[in-house]
Amino acid sequence: MQVIKAGSAERLGVEAADLVEKYVRSSLSPVLGLATGGSVLPIYRELIRRHQEEGLSFASAQGFLLDEYLGLDTDHPQLYRNVIQTRFTGRVGFDPAGVHSPNARPDDLDEECHRYDLLVTNARIGLQILGVGRNGHLAFNEPGSPFDSRTRVVGLAPETRADNARFFPRPDQVPTRAITQGLATIMQAKHLLVVASGASKAPAVRDCLQGPIGESCPVTILRTHPQVTMILDPDAAGAL
Repeated sequence: MQVIKAGSAERLGVEAADLVEKYVRSSLSPVLGLATGGSVLPIYRELIRRHQEEGLSFASAQGFLLDEYLGLDTDHPQLYRNVIQTRFTGRVGFDPAGVHSPNARPDDLDEECHRYDLLVTNARIGLQILGVGRNGHLAFNEPGSPFDSRTRVVGLAPETRADNARFFPRPDQVPTRAITQGLATIMQAKHLLVVASGASKAPAVRDCLQGPIGESCPVTILRTHPQVTMILDPDAAGAL
């Protein structure tokens, strides 16, 4: 694992965007795994700038979301498909048909999980962007998630719902369940680009890099992947 300590959260975005741009420019049909948490927003802001000012094109790219809330209406602003459209893909020239996510209101949950897992697996993601949860979760794989888990329905931990409450009018409006790619699904990507910013992420970063590898801390699975780049701002690196 390569660990890069950036000078600031914005600098983190620049250094991560460098890796994304290198991958996109070197591939005829880039396949990106997309996260939607706050830590990745500096990356998207920098990529939007490069698209607008330097002509970086995502026209031939596909994007696959890590997860999706269950039960939200298709026009809800916090539906992750809408979030990624507003914050990134809709501003850099992605073909809307090339942006994929789990269905938030499927008729059959098991069938939808199987469909999306197969879609991601067959896509062969070249670069997966990931954030680090305060409690060590990856996507919505909470502590205790099996390392061999596949795409499935999960309940959201109180800590995770509390972290996401700032995006909703009231805390009780945060969904309690989601569809998430499993840890084994995520680990299929060729290159994992992991970013973390803020002091609240420092314990999880320390555990990821220095703690025992185990299912009680999902991010520790990253140490078993052959190609991981982790970029940290000063606060997230503060416990190292």
